[in-house]
Amino acid sequence: MQIAFLVRSHAMFNPQRVIAAKRDGYTLASKDITALVNGFVRGDVPPYQMSAFLMAAFLRGLSNSETASLTECMLHSGKVLDLSDLPGTKVDKHSTGGVGDSVSLILAPTVAACGVPVPMISGRGLGHTGGTIDKLHSIPGLRTNLSTSEYRRQLEAIGVVIGSATKEIAPADRELYALRDVTSTVASIPLIAASIMSKKLAAGLDALVLDVKVGAGAFMSTVPEARRLAETLARIGERFGKPTVAWITRMDVPLGHCVGNRLEIDESVQCLKGDGPQDLMKITLTLSGEMICLGGLAATPDEGIEMAREAIRSGKALATFTRMVQAQGGSLDFLEPSVLCPAATVRAPRGVYGFIADIDAYAIARTSVNMGVGRISKEDDVDPEAGIVLRKKPGEEIAPGDALADLYTTRTNRLTEFSAAVSTAFQFSDKPPIERSRLVDRLEANEWAIG
Repeated sequence: MQIAFLVRSHAMFNPQRVIAAKRDGYTLASKDITALVNGFVRGDVPPYQMSAFLMAAFLRGLSNSETASLTECMLHSGKVLDLSDLPGTKVDKHSTGGVGDSVSLILAPTVAACGVPVPMISGRGLGHTGGTIDKLHSIPGLRTNLSTSEYRRQLEAIGVVIGSATKEIAPADRELYALRDVTSTVASIPLIAASIMSKKLAAGLDALVLDVKVGAGAFMSTVPEARRLAETLARIGERFGKPTVAWITRMDVPLGHCVGNRLEIDESVQCLKGDGPQDLMKITLTLSGEMICLGGLAATPDEGIEMAREAIRSGKALATFTRMVQAQGGSLDFLEPSVLCPAATVRAPRGVYGFIADIDAYAIARTSVNMGVGRISKEDDVDPEAGIVLRKKPGEEIAPGDALADLYTTRTNRLTEFSAAVSTAFQFSDKPPIERSRLVDRLEANEWAIG
């Protein structure tokens, strides 16, 4: 049911009526959502009223039209980059957050090396999941707080840029997220979708590939939840004229072997040299193929995958990443593996023979955050060298005393706690586990096709 209020002037707008309408299950008109959000950003709508609206939206949900309206007013609350004068179809990729998820670091330069411009605005770690910006900041000197002119110049010169969201990009989202964080209204699919898409659309992209994670280490724990989020995100993208493809990928076990900012940079370099873990490269190449296809340089995603493989084989992908790091002020020392000594090694206990059956991605992620990889509160500093290297993955054989994981942390007074948490994240079996593909499902043009 649609309820629309006549807003003849700013002075006549009544936030209380909008909140009450949403509380009672009505569908709000676009102008009322816009007036509410704009009023909040200006300071005319107080935080307690916006908090009440967010809780009403969390409990009652938002329709497709309401979600699109919320996205649009958040998008236009700040600067929207126009990259239309730059050549090529600009394609970005977004992940909903995972553990050991360094895909963007490998994918962005690989796709750019194939000729598709990649304008990417990324974030810091969120909750237990890692952030691309934190990983890049582990490279000494590297800047991600680029001005609009720097962002444009680098994209034109190199074909790839990875920057932080500035205060000019979707400021309404930043203000609303701060409220959602303290009012327990984060886990709402419409609110998540509006937050993600307002920032992505502001970055000047022409098309988008989504990696929606599902499982123990993801924000979406079930496939139906992940499908709903993917559909909502893709629907917004298409509504704004941005062709969008979404993949659901499994995040029950960490991707690759490394969880930690500098550690994941090291692993990304190995991937760009053609020597990366199979599970990490499978997802990276799949998403790269989609981007190259959306960029118009491949007839099919499979053809795009082959182009991405060749960019890595030829060294062009690594060269593009190196140019990006240099352009953003980073030291080229990142090309050499960091010389770090583990603070502890977790080993298989007595009596354990057989195979690694599973590794709990969430347990690994929470432990890595406590070790310094991420933030427990937003004011916390991140230790760029902290992290966990998994020495065994599911399906590999195991015997007592075998190394399961190396721990890197300066918080050595808590090593016993960290080691115990990592040890309990591993599960063992006398038989090899059934291998499950990381690729769960694919969405394009509102149709799902099993991957």
